[in-house]
Amino acid sequence: MIAKYGYDVFFTIAAVCGIAILLAVFLIESEILTYGIVIVSLLALGFAANFFRDPDRSTPAGDNLIVAPADGKVITVRMATEAEFLQSEATLISIFMSPLNVHVNRNPVSGTVRHTRYVKGQYFAAFEEKASEKNEQMIVGIENSHGKVLFKQIAGFVARRIVCTLHAGDQVKAGERFGMIKFGSRVDVFVPATAIVRARVGDTAVSGETVLAEFH
Repeated sequence: MIAKYGYDVFFTIAAVCGIAILLAVFLIESEILTYGIVIVSLLALGFAANFFRDPDRSTPAGDNLIVAPADGKVITVRMATEAEFLQSEATLISIFMSPLNVHVNRNPVSGTVRHTRYVKGQYFAAFEEKASEKNEQMIVGIENSHGKVLFKQIAGFVARRIVCTLHAGDQVKAGERFGMIKFGSRVDVFVPATAIVRARVGDTAVSGETVLAEFH
């Protein structure tokens, strides 16, 4: 299944590839050039289909669980001060999303969206620490009866488009889709310092399924 957030890009790429193949087959006499164009077009279409794929996920039960909002590799687990929403010491868990990962993002917890803010920033490589503060990003804070969680969709060096459908006041469920970051990126999750952290650096996170932490 193709993610609805990527319909515009995917079907544009599909149309361009289809036209290129038709032109190559019917207008180009050189077999080598024709085969080359067809192969490149099919590879581009395959990459787009892989990038914008949107598989179903099974979110574990438990309203005290904080699940991964993104697929990728856990690159940071450390203490940090989160002054914008939690307004306290917190544990920062960062997930790096390569172009090969699923890029659809899911809510890490159930609750009410209390805070959103878009930051038009720069485009450092997503795995660099300064990307968390300086890159383009969408910041979202969700609160439930157990506490607060803040997370950031952060554009990387290649990414140039963040999609987020959440607004302040929305009631959301853990594991539900809410957007994506197109073409490589990072997601930072700030959980309360009292939370029991399950994630470790080097872990592979699966959006909507992997438990990053539990509210204490």
